[in-house]
This record gives sequence, C-alpha cells and structure tokens, in this order.
Amino acid sequence: MKAIADIFRMIGGAIATIVTLPFRAVARLFSGASRAGRRT
Repeated sequence: MKAIADIFRMIGGAIATIVTLPFRAVARLFSGASRAGRRT
C-alpha cells in the first residue's frame, strides 16, 4: 500500500507542477507588461 501511495503522490506532484507552470508564466507576462506600462 505504501508503494501505491508514493506513486499517487508522485503523480499528484507532477500534475501540480504541470498545471502551475502556465499560470506562473502568465503571471510573469502580466507583471512584465504592467512594469513596461508604468515605465512608459
């Protein structure tokens, strides 16, 4: 049972990273755009 739990944890972590990566990229783009807008 421990092995199965570890596998689910690994899968959950991988899904979490894959899902959060695009959001992080979008956040960076928005922060960069807002900074550029303020500069100009």
